Amino acid sequence: MASSKPIAVGILGYGRAGCEMQAKELSERRDKFLIAAVCDVLEERRKAAETAHGCRTYARMEDMLADPDIELVSIATRSCDHYAHACLALRARKIVFVEKPMTTTLADAKRLRALAARYHDALFVRHNRRFEPVFQHVREIIASGLLGQVFEIKLRRNSYHRRDDWQTLLRYGGGQLLNWGPHIVDHALQFLQTPPVSLWSDLKRVAAVGDAEDHLKIVLRNAQGLVVDLEISGGSALSEPQYLVIGTRGALSATGNKIHLRYLNPKVRLPQRKVNPGTPKGGFGSPENLPWIEEEMEAAPKEKAGMTIIWDYLYDTVRKGKPFPITLNQAVAVMEVIERTRKGTPFEL
Repeated sequence: MASSKPIAVGILGYGRAGCEMQAKELSERRDKFLIAAVCDVLEERRKAAETAHGCRTYARMEDMLADPDIELVSIATRSCDHYAHACLALRARKIVFVEKPMTTTLADAKRLRALAARYHDALFVRHNRRFEPVFQHVREIIASGLLGQVFEIKLRRNSYHRRDDWQTLLRYGGGQLLNWGPHIVDHALQFLQTPPVSLWSDLKRVAAVGDAEDHLKIVLRNAQGLVVDLEISGGSALSEPQYLVIGTRGALSATGNKIHLRYLNPKVRLPQRKVNPGTPKGGFGSPENLPWIEEEMEAAPKEKAGMTIIWDYLYDTVRKGKPFPITLNQAVAVMEVIERTRKGTPFEL
């Protein structure tokens, strides 16, 4: 019989991700998760965790891993440490939930996947933006056929930020490719549905300090001809829509939670046209009044959505044996695109 007992979690790293995201999200799910311990090298963070959650705290990861009450370790340390920390937690026979990026290199991602297979596949990757309402809704619109055959998708996350923290340093796994990149590459692969057959990329450092890239472009194409054009920038003073989806019968753009649609009325059959090779009287072909429909809407997908519901899926996997919606193969595929994007550039690891 499946247990309904809350999962006892040990959070490794109580910084931006561990404190401001994970601990907050777990505190909203006390029926499913218990923050039993926090591990951080900084004493002030340990005191803050103890005050906020009444949990045990540890300065050393090894001590938290030795705690028999900890069932799941959530890794929220620096990107460069994800691989080593996940390996230690798996070998301690804990369930492991690791922040994106899964690792910093494809080789480590493959090694980690192989290690997880030896420990009952108790490893899960936090690609939580897979469940963004707007992403889910855009996918539903594409699947409905309303836009016709979709042939190009543009994904953008742009800002201007003279960033100066560890996320600007390659040795710590910094740069936009490992920061926003895992989320947006995961989106791109979900849109493509089949592996990319071609990849073009360009990486630059524009506004941030350090030695990691803060502006990148990736263009992916699958065997069916669908092109997904990704751009992530910390050096762009103006932004484009976060999503632009172009199909043979319409298009959509979306930013935040708002979707703008323009499509041909599916109830109106368009008259057949024939090419005229003669000399045109003026303009560009014969005039035509197309039956366009334009709509604005808030993202409201039919499927359950929200970036924090990844915890609900994790609970259902651990306690009820349901499949986790993000497979390790999908997480490794994201790292493969990231590795190919970086290869041959000054930012290669």
